[in-house]
Amino acid sequence: MSAEEKVMLAIRLRGQVSVRPQIEDTLKKLRMGRLHQARVLKMTPSIQGMITKAKDYITWGEIDVDTATLLLAKRGRLSANRHLTDEYVKKNSSFSSIKAFAKALASGKASTDDVEGLKPVFRLTPPTKGFRGKRHLPVGMGGVNGYRGEAINELAKRMI
Repeated sequence: MSAEEKVMLAIRLRGQVSVRPQIEDTLKKLRMGRLHQARVLKMTPSIQGMITKAKDYITWGEIDVDTATLLLAKRGRLSANRHLTDEYVKKNSSFSSIKAFAKALASGKASTDDVEGLKPVFRLTPPTKGFRGKRHLPVGMGGVNGYRGEAINELAKRMI
């Protein structure tokens, strides 16, 4: 899989207070305007640049099929805050179920726009048992912000 085809889960971990205007604008373009909001993004050069710019406020990594299925089933929302169901996915997209859609989403063959009416932002809760490290340091230095790789799935499951 090349860098253009990678699918990432990005989660905002720091709030809105004292954010520089340029970074706040970048986070709004990524549609991550609030704390604990997550997005599934295809890694294009422009998205990579925006993520690099906002690296001190978000964490990201490659999403797997199990996490994508759980994210869509538990946190997928439609208009009027309705839950995403298998029947809705079957009726309003070319996919037969949430699991089939999650598999295509995690492999990069689909996006959240493929299901009509699905909101692209997933609202998560703070992680169970808290963050493991300081929130203002990068992952490699004992913090929680920055690139995580496959470890994003473990954090996301604790936040769903």
